[in-house]
Amino acid sequence: MARQPRIDLPGIPQHIVQRGNDRQPCFFTDLDRIRYLQDLRDIARREYCSIHAYVLMTNHVHLLATPMAAGGVGRMMQALGRCYVRYVNDRYHRTGTLWEGRYRSCPVLEDAYLLRCQRYIELNPLRAGMVEDPARYRWSSHRSNTSPADDPLLHPHRAWLALGPDPQTRHRAWRALVMERVDAAETDAIRLHLRRQQLYGPDRVRTSIEAQLGRTVGPGKRGRPRKASLPLAEA
Repeated sequence: MARQPRIDLPGIPQHIVQRGNDRQPCFFTDLDRIRYLQDLRDIARREYCSIHAYVLMTNHVHLLATPMAAGGVGRMMQALGRCYVRYVNDRYHRTGTLWEGRYRSCPVLEDAYLLRCQRYIELNPLRAGMVEDPARYRWSSHRSNTSPADDPLLHPHRAWLALGPDPQTRHRAWRALVMERVDAAETDAIRLHLRRQQLYGPDRVRTSIEAQLGRTVGPGKRGRPRKASLPLAEA
């Protein structure tokens, strides 16, 4: 079955994940992580993509980004992948691939859904048992989003900016939101949409985009379709 084209439209944020090949590490030292973030910053600027959140894990990366032009995320990830693989292969005298095929991406619509994805991304180190507090993890956007620490890679989304009238208020509000107890159903839904690469957002918005694109962009209803010949009470 032919693979459906990605939904990569200007102004629509995307939750992106790229994993190391066979779940193997893609970062070996802090210098590698620094290099990746530098390359990401330069390439994102070139492709007019705004990075709102990120986390670098041992064997995978999560990003939350909004392209300003159609296809921007695809071009950014392709260039970043090539650039970083070349660096790793040269530095460690290796050959071959580093990434596990194509990156996965999930378009995210509406501010509440975007903030859920951003929280999911910044809580990755906590869920993995790497730290007891996401603020203690150096390689994510959480520090910059909860303190005066400046991160030149980040361009806050309007949903984050709406958390308060000034940086201090936004930092406190975001910290409180991240540290709230997260419903397991929310985490499962984010993972499902990312795995299926389907739009994460309210049904009314998803239906509108499906009508425009002429194809499904979200999970279908579970279970077998109802038979038209059955009475409603037996369905």
